[in-house]
Amino acid sequence: MDHMNKSTISEFVLVGLSGSWTLQILYFMFFFVLYGATVVGNLLIVLTVTFSSHLNSPMYFLLGNLSFFDMCLSTVTTPKMIVDLLREQRTISLWGCMTQMFFMHLFGGAEMTLLIAMAFDRYVAICKPLHYTSIMSRHLLQRFVLFSWTIGFIHTMSQMVLTINLPFCGPNVVDNLFCDLPLVIKLACKDTYILEFFVIADSGLLSLICFILLFLSYTVILVTVHNHSTGGLSKAISTLSAHITVVTLFFGPCIFIYAWPFSNFSGTKILSVFYTVITPLLNPIIYTLRNQEMKVAIRKLRTQHINSK
Repeated sequence: MDHMNKSTISEFVLVGLSGSWTLQILYFMFFFVLYGATVVGNLLIVLTVTFSSHLNSPMYFLLGNLSFFDMCLSTVTTPKMIVDLLREQRTISLWGCMTQMFFMHLFGGAEMTLLIAMAFDRYVAICKPLHYTSIMSRHLLQRFVLFSWTIGFIHTMSQMVLTINLPFCGPNVVDNLFCDLPLVIKLACKDTYILEFFVIADSGLLSLICFILLFLSYTVILVTVHNHSTGGLSKAISTLSAHITVVTLFFGPCIFIYAWPFSNFSGTKILSVFYTVITPLLNPIIYTLRNQEMKVAIRKLRTQHINSK
């Protein structure tokens, strides 16, 4: 911590989205609506899964936890980004920046792991339906969630424990909407070559490996169904389409941002917005609009709430 005490920087300047004042207002309204919809949509899923007796299957238990991670991941960065759109000085304190990066990688790493658990759930449900209840027990589901939190914590701590000890003595401009680990590391007043590649190995490879494992798991499911069922392939594709969409949209930006984080890619801000704002909103849209059971459960809970008044 000696480096932190000697640091001459107490805050970072976030570049944000450029444009006229009118354009900034439009950005503000756009992201405010998106964030509000993200919180309401994901919170609705969490509450519905928690209180509905009709959604007690393992898939909905995991879905509820996924919505919680999405809501938290968006909340770490989006409110600050929305407020900064109305400010001329877009700054964040040194420790505020570290806190933001800590929770981003905590919830991001946990969500990656949970998506693998959801893929395993779909494999058992489609390929081993007779053993689904016995395999996907409540005890196993709780271990999945605990394991997700553990991986997320290890993932973020392994990087932050090295980042907080870096000396920052200028410049202090972060060319993004929020504190992004690769960009913050580049501002350190020392050689960060080894740490940069550690970030690639940690965040980039974690994203890439998880995506490959998920892709392989869904391929195995489709091949298994195709070989053992003449009419089940189309049903399996319909069942997996929502999961594949969520996985692709979540991991795509992550891989581009963290697998090649130190290249000067002009679309980094767009991918960052997509990863922290757009993707968390897609989860409730995909799983509620396409899921009849979820829509029925929401209507029943709403009816019960009205009748209880």
